[in-house]
Amino acid sequence: MSRVLALAYYILLFLPDFIQGESGIRFTNRLGKPLMGDDGIIYSCSGKFLYAFKSNGSMLWNAHLNYTCNGKIAPVYGGEGRVYIIAENQVLSINVRSHGTSHPIVVLFWGNASTQETSKEVLGLSTSMSTSSVYINIKNEGLFAYSNRGKLRWNALPVLNQFGYSQGCQKNVTNCYFTSSPIIDSCENSVYISNNEGELYSISHRSPRFKWVQNLSSFGKIFIATPGNNGFLYVTVSTKATVLGLDGSTGYILWQKSIGPLSSELHAPVIDSNGWLSIGSLDGFLYSLSPAGILKKFSKARPLNSVIQVSPVLDCSGYAVYISQTEMEGKTSRVIGDYTFVSAMKPKSVVFWLFVPATETLYWSAVYPGEFAFNLSQSDLKKFTIDEEIFLAFIAAANIGNPLSCRTSDLKLSFSCSEPRPKSISVYTGNERTILLFLLFETIILVVLAIVVRFCWIFWGKQKVQSQALGRFLDKRHSLRLKKKEYDKTISELEQKAAKEATTSNILENLTKLVKQREGIERKLSTTYSLGRDNNYNMNSQSKHVLPVYDSKARSYSVRGLKSESVTIFHSYSSSSSTDYVTSSSETNSDQDFHGQLELSSKGKAKGKEIEIMEISSSNEEEDSNYDREEFSSSRTSSGFSDFSDSLQNVRSVDNVNSRRAWLFRRRRSLSLTN
Repeated sequence: MSRVLALAYYILLFLPDFIQGESGIRFTNRLGKPLMGDDGIIYSCSGKFLYAFKSNGSMLWNAHLNYTCNGKIAPVYGGEGRVYIIAENQVLSINVRSHGTSHPIVVLFWGNASTQETSKEVLGLSTSMSTSSVYINIKNEGLFAYSNRGKLRWNALPVLNQFGYSQGCQKNVTNCYFTSSPIIDSCENSVYISNNEGELYSISHRSPRFKWVQNLSSFGKIFIATPGNNGFLYVTVSTKATVLGLDGSTGYILWQKSIGPLSSELHAPVIDSNGWLSIGSLDGFLYSLSPAGILKKFSKARPLNSVIQVSPVLDCSGYAVYISQTEMEGKTSRVIGDYTFVSAMKPKSVVFWLFVPATETLYWSAVYPGEFAFNLSQSDLKKFTIDEEIFLAFIAAANIGNPLSCRTSDLKLSFSCSEPRPKSISVYTGNERTILLFLLFETIILVVLAIVVRFCWIFWGKQKVQSQALGRFLDKRHSLRLKKKEYDKTISELEQKAAKEATTSNILENLTKLVKQREGIERKLSTTYSLGRDNNYNMNSQSKHVLPVYDSKARSYSVRGLKSESVTIFHSYSSSSSTDYVTSSSETNSDQDFHGQLELSSKGKAKGKEIEIMEISSSNEEEDSNYDREEFSSSRTSSGFSDFSDSLQNVRSVDNVNSRRAWLFRRRRSLSLTN
């Protein structure tokens, strides 16, 4: 439930009368928001003067500003002994080192020198010592970055058009402007600023480039951004009593936590060197949050009738915070709808305490009034009206009850930027048990879906195998593998037997047949063998290819004519003395060329060449024809995977009977001569 603070009866807490001066005299000069330097000096303005005080309340010096200062915005330190302050919408530079010298202390840094001209409204001011820059937010004009010498470096508007894409002011472009003071994050080299539409910007230190724009209007249009350690960012939404944890490099919301109601919309938290955020609430508790989103709350006095209405102040070491907790005579709280109403009577007492939230260590506590308050009442502060915030700043500057060593701002910054980023950050807000159960349920659903998909894939694969007759194909391959193993075993046994004993022609023939059969099986099992290739070739198709077979002694050609009844073989021998041989000129030689060569060989005109030409015809000499057909029967009736290698093997088998064919040819020739 969103909560907005509303005070039905709220008294701005002033300290008792005796600290205001002698004889009950009240001074109308009220000190504005203070600035505490590393040297313990407190700067605060009142009217047209800037005052510098020691921690004991004594005044060091004062400077006339010529303009009435804005006490709601604290002065800022810019390094090199310069303090910047806003006065009547002018930005003044005060050189504290020039005090007591002839050099002017107050210089107009930005604005109109003539008091007759009205300057633009200045909404915020900040400085960066790392870039030696001063950042000024001017209403309806944008954010301006100046050097320490007053030279304009760049300016940025709340709407940036880049690469055809518009960033910022998505809901209201016309009346959109920056509203907050610029916040410097030296670890990320960024400037954080918000607009009146509830958007938070991250802008580069050195250029008007938007790193990111985060829309936080769902939480509220007024909030305070506070940089944490090493790229972490806290956003406090007072109207809803909510603290957000953001990633400074991306702007993503990492976690969200609810706290107690706050005293005002601009109630700012403080960040210690451990990275913990601390902020006081009207419910009497100090709320502290770690970068990982761990929430703790503490109270020194009874929280029932106490309030913490001013922001804590960081001590000089950077690890501890000073808190002011006020005990009231009466306090009531009511929740009406989305709003929380807090009513309080006059203050009864104030408890100040020094506390380290990260370790939950309490170093010091004291009740006002006390010795320190009495000493301040005798100092120069008696001339001014001060409240809890001013008084708490003097306690922190005096370093009362603090056993920790002080450190400079540069040392604090270097330590904060070197801190590791949080390793474990919960991105969920709500019931963790419900979230875990939901994640477990999602995991179970994913596992079930994976099982179903796996089953469907296997089932579909089986159906596909059945539709393509792959089952029979795989069974056949398995049987071929078994046959190959049997052939391997038988061949190895025959080879061993042939090596030990005298082999006969039958054993060699069997071994040759087994080797050929094994080679056929290996061919079918090769990686290039695919389904359907074991189908028998069409026996009616005739090949016209010339199949050459060549070894070191002879070269043979097998030619099939267009007519199936004629098969002709050429076989030529080669010797060391003669390398000439007779071949067919090409695969397209006609039968006439073949018969011409036969006549030349029969008449003996090819002298000096040993040529044997054999012709086997189905119309002449049936015995020779039957013999040749048996020689070629294996190649013409081979199962399904006949190719050129089978024909080559058949040609080689014909070469083994060349002597008999030559004898038959010479016999025919002698018979023809006798006739």
